Amino acid sequence: MDHVKKEPPVNVLGDPLVPCSTDPVTGYFRDGHCNTCADDTGSHTVCVVMTEEFLAYSKYFGNDLSTPRPEFMFQGLKPGDCWCLCAGRFLQAAEEGVAPKIKLASTHRRALKVVPIDVLMEHAVEDEKNRPQKPD
Repeated sequence: MDHVKKEPPVNVLGDPLVPCSTDPVTGYFRDGHCNTCADDTGSHTVCVVMTEEFLAYSKYFGNDLSTPRPEFMFQGLKPGDCWCLCAGRFLQAAEEGVAPKIKLASTHRRALKVVPIDVLMEHAVEDEKNRPQKPD
């Protein structure tokens, strides 16, 4: 993926993108950030904090994030782990009332093409909930 051009690392607040997780290592580029590019058709741009409820929901819809898959160097996720989730799956979970909390500072601005800012703000972790949003 070295030949792929990453989009600028800017979060939904208009600030530099903050790492989401390095343990487990997440991101489309497996660089710990929710960076993205034109090839990232799933838009792995929303930094979520996993919950038992969301992991079960995701597994039910065919995306088992909790089972380790060593052949893909994937250790499996557990509640409390942070992960760059597809924006569409996050929106779907939000609409069904099972969305996990998110880290706004670690969520790439490209997520806004799929998820409205008010939905992201509603699911923000407590320490980011009342952060002012920068104008475009």
